[in-house]
Amino acid sequence: MKFKNFITIILIIFGLYLIFTFRDHNFKRAIDACIAGSQKLEKPMTIQEAKKFCEDKIMNEK
Repeated sequence: MKFKNFITIILIIFGLYLIFTFRDHNFKRAIDACIAGSQKLEKPMTIQEAKKFCEDKIMNEK
């Protein structure tokens, strides 16, 4: 019984590690996609302006 609990705890810790690792990766991909899309607007922004705008929008939607 103790071994089964130990395995369960290890799997939970491993799962949390994966979730927190890929959350940052997905955020960066969303920022990159937003920057690429902002270049096609009527009034194109600089890369820095687009990055700031996208970070603000994505953080507000969370």
